[in-house]
Amino acid sequence: MSILVTGGAGFIGSHTCVELLNAGYDVVVADNLYNASEKSLERVKKITGKDLKFYKADIRDKEAMNEIFEKEEIESVIHFAGLKAVGESVAKPLEYYENNIGGTITLCDVMRNHGVKNIIFSSSATVYGDPAFIPITEKCPKGTCTNPYGWTKWMLEQILTDLHTADPEWNVVLLRYFNPIGAHKSGLIGEDPKGIPNNLIPYITQVAIGKLERLGVFGDDYDTHDGTGVRDYIHVVDLAIGHVRAVEKLKEKAGVSVYNLGTGNGYSVLDMVKAFSKACGKEIPYEIKPRRAGDIATCYCDASKAKEELHWVAERGLDEMCEDSWRWQSQNPNGYEG
Repeated sequence: MSILVTGGAGFIGSHTCVELLNAGYDVVVADNLYNASEKSLERVKKITGKDLKFYKADIRDKEAMNEIFEKEEIESVIHFAGLKAVGESVAKPLEYYENNIGGTITLCDVMRNHGVKNIIFSSSATVYGDPAFIPITEKCPKGTCTNPYGWTKWMLEQILTDLHTADPEWNVVLLRYFNPIGAHKSGLIGEDPKGIPNNLIPYITQVAIGKLERLGVFGDDYDTHDGTGVRDYIHVVDLAIGHVRAVEKLKEKAGVSVYNLGTGNGYSVLDMVKAFSKACGKEIPYEIKPRRAGDIATCYCDASKAKEELHWVAERGLDEMCEDSWRWQSQNPNGYEG
């Protein structure tokens, strides 16, 4: 039996494929390559010495998805596929709702028709909105999201929960990620954003490598130790291992389970700039800009539930995250394009 990984050629998806293959699972990837490269999967094979099956397919394409479920013995689905740029979602709400929500509904319909009722969903800490308390536990109420990207995660959690309510045979694990950074130790796979990055670390790495002149720091007047926004950064390999643990959790048939995946430590933007300067051995020029709409001051989690129930804990610290990000970027200055 295989695990279907939608969006498996992307940043988190490719790292999860490595950990699944290393754990002995058979992997099938479906990805439309809109924001990813097939080269990432070639490198996954190189890292693991194992093969996987790849279908260039869009989760909104029912025929293509049906074909995968007919050809492959799928046991569970890890669902990453989706558009993920916060700013772009504000400018293109219909595209985000149609792709992320419409695509997931199509995927679940095809799963149901083939009797596959195990899904791990790539959710986000965004569903907490401006969190009611910090550190954020899974008991923290879901909040008001600040952008359509966040709302798609918020609504999909609800849709998948409703699916289980209607049919208790469904097993759903909702993984709420904090801020994934870093890259595989080999330097062979990492984050390869198209255009100007939306996330802090790829932005910093592109400044470090000389592609961008300086980093824009949005806001230095937050109520934090240095005025810049504080976030919980998690190494992408730790995050990927969390998905392997979640696959094991599905076997318990526990209905709907929700877990925060983060380190429980908050680091500010300037903390990250310092740590990255240390990793790459050069200063990172930056300039303070106005706050971004929808950004909150502080966001970090309490991940003890994942420790208790998934036997998972983030093991890689800030220095390692930055060193691994820098190794990937310096060895692949143009990402997968060479």
